[in-house]
Amino acid sequence: MTGASWRATLARSRLRLFVIQVLLVSLFVTLFARLWFVQVLTGAEYRAQAADQSARDVVVQPARGLIVDGQGRPLVANRSSWQVQIDRTLFQRLAPPQQDALLTKLSSLVHVPAHRLRARTLLCSEAGARPATCWNGSPLQPVPVVDDVHQQLALAILEQAEAYPSVLATETTMRSYPSPYGVNAAHLLGYLSSVSEGELTQARKEHDKSINGASVVGRAGLEREYDEYLRGMPGYQRLAVDSMGRVLGDNGTVAPTPGDTLVTSIDARVQGVVERELRRAMAVARRTVDPVNGGRYKADSGAAVVLDARTGRVVAMASKPTYNPGVWVGGITSKQLKRLYSKKAGTPLLSRATQGEFAPGSTWKPLMSVAALNHGYTTQSRLNCSSGLQVGNRVFKNYESASFGSIDFAQALQISCDTFFYRIGLGYWQRYGSDPANLKAKDPLVAQAKEFGFGKPTGIDLPGESSGRIADRGWKQRYYESQKGYYCDLDRHPEKAPNSYLRRFAHEFCLEGNLYRAGDAVNFSIGQGDTVVTPLQLARAYVALANGGTLYEPRVATAVVSPSGDVVRRIPPAVSGRLKSKKAVLHYLDQALTGTAKVGTTAWKFTGFPLDRVPIRSKTGTAEVYGKQTTSWIASYTKDFVVVMMISQGGTGSGTSGDAVRHIWESLYGVRGAAVIPGRAAIPGVRMPTRLPGFESDGSILPPVRRAS
Repeated sequence: MTGASWRATLARSRLRLFVIQVLLVSLFVTLFARLWFVQVLTGAEYRAQAADQSARDVVVQPARGLIVDGQGRPLVANRSSWQVQIDRTLFQRLAPPQQDALLTKLSSLVHVPAHRLRARTLLCSEAGARPATCWNGSPLQPVPVVDDVHQQLALAILEQAEAYPSVLATETTMRSYPSPYGVNAAHLLGYLSSVSEGELTQARKEHDKSINGASVVGRAGLEREYDEYLRGMPGYQRLAVDSMGRVLGDNGTVAPTPGDTLVTSIDARVQGVVERELRRAMAVARRTVDPVNGGRYKADSGAAVVLDARTGRVVAMASKPTYNPGVWVGGITSKQLKRLYSKKAGTPLLSRATQGEFAPGSTWKPLMSVAALNHGYTTQSRLNCSSGLQVGNRVFKNYESASFGSIDFAQALQISCDTFFYRIGLGYWQRYGSDPANLKAKDPLVAQAKEFGFGKPTGIDLPGESSGRIADRGWKQRYYESQKGYYCDLDRHPEKAPNSYLRRFAHEFCLEGNLYRAGDAVNFSIGQGDTVVTPLQLARAYVALANGGTLYEPRVATAVVSPSGDVVRRIPPAVSGRLKSKKAVLHYLDQALTGTAKVGTTAWKFTGFPLDRVPIRSKTGTAEVYGKQTTSWIASYTKDFVVVMMISQGGTGSGTSGDAVRHIWESLYGVRGAAVIPGRAAIPGVRMPTRLPGFESDGSILPPVRRAS
């Protein structure tokens, strides 16, 4: 290598070394600049984030709000209870054999299988977790595994902490049912159960902080309808944890906010009477012989409704069969749940008052009278109450084939003459709809029924209400289209039909099941056939008769009150419409139905009752359903209240329900024998509270103060 080439090589080496030195210096400058930025300029922010990562929030559940009657009597309250929990953080530190031994020992103490205890400790996000048992809450939060244990058992766990590592016993609150006057009201109040994964996901999407993995939510009744007010707002306890998730200490607590109190229009005293009388009436029916088949009435279900005629509010509502709402507290067993849905047990979860659908029978006649008197008939009109009426090839008979000659509307209602109303239904059919295939034919009776709100829910503030059914021409066509495949198949293959009646029905239905014939119109006029209503719908219609034509959406709740006693929300009566009827017609009906308790079908049950002081308007009903015993109905009202009672497969209207309905009226007006109890003599009916109960700072609830008269 020459000197020149050596000097060139040395120059290039020095250049490379210089470039490397510059790069190293640049890297160190950048590194030190970043360190200065992180530690000095933004150090406080990062220290806060680091501290936040070492803290976790554990939910503290709020006490659920009370449900009280109009006088402030608690219908649903809370009570202290002991709950057994497992701290997952401590539990997971145990070796698998130690975990198994602990769960086995705990199982023998609390009488819950060890595998169920294990399943409860699994997070819902973990493999093998079951939605019905897994834990939706925070992984750091102790998992409740057994609710409502005896205090002595809880103390045993606390005193032997070394024997039950990771097991805790904590005092908590649970739902209780004080049952003033012995009320049950299960279908009104509803029940609670744990939040589902879907509900929790939806709450997170909506940023609803009132629901968390450990929440319970309303599933029926008022508990569900007003859940957002009753549930309250959870608090939290902030825990310091290490990088392994182990709890190091407590960084403070934010107290939960208890749920609001729900004030209802229910009167516990009246509710107790209504439940007792419904129960007694059904018991009487089961001891009564059915003259048709010689056996006793089954009286398989029943309902009773009391509404305030001036506002449409619910004063009392009972349904049988019922259940103990406390069965849901602390978790329900599969056996208990199966019974609540069991047809053999009468499906106790089903509210017959709002969800049961039944033919209304003759309680339908006053509503049909309104239609007739507004569409061509007058109060002077008279029709023949014969023993029967020939319609086509069938004779539609009067009840017990009685004949009373030419009578007016008042007499027809008081003695409940079927053939009188058969003639009205047939007359309208012949005048407007003799073409059975005409779906748009005018029908004043159907139009009036819809104006009274039948065929759709009443809008009561309870979930799951049934709509009932108006079996008009449109419904019959829709039903035919949905069922013709089944019945036409039976018609083509009669060997599939179990009896001759079904074979004949299938043949006729397949040929002309969509046609609205004269027999349909005749049946509709007396509340028979395919039209069905709920007891609440019928009671709501009678409210409109009682108050002169205003149709209300029934309401159970009157107000929501905060834990501090402030009114959060008032729930006023809701008007849903007004009857398009002449006032004179409603006045005539009012007077006619007053005679039912004096000389009509309920007179024998109201002997000695002070009807001059408390004029009760009433209508009985004995609805016939193919393959079943008759359904007993009584619908009655004053200017203050409406009382409706229904007993399925329970016999005649007044015969089965008459005594019970009288006793309810006696309780409403303070009647004892033939006299009004002194002290209530100046009161035209028990007045519903016009003010809310008083909520004191110590948590006590006082009855509302009456305004001076």
